[in-house]
Amino acid sequence: MSKQEALIQSAEFKAMVRKRWVISLSLTALMLFVYIGYLLSISYGKEFLATPIADRITLSLPIGLGVILFAWLMTGIYAWWANNYYDKEVEEMKKKLQ
Repeated sequence: MSKQEALIQSAEFKAMVRKRWVISLSLTALMLFVYIGYLLSISYGKEFLATPIADRITLSLPIGLGVILFAWLMTGIYAWWANNYYDKEVEEMKKKLQ
């Protein structure tokens, strides 16, 4: 068995892959929850979203911008996690292959 095959079969590698999937799917599920919630509020809460909050601005505008900002936040959280944790683990795995 080669070093690469042994590494792929190791519990450490599998735990790293599992952790990445948990983080990725959790953030994706959270983003989908927010986005689908926004779409449902457009479909079923038109009166609520049409509530004026300023001259010619309704509540739908800040909520829509909030969904966009939330997407950026989720991307930032994933990038922060990947840069501070995941990439370090990957580098350690690469060192084991040398």
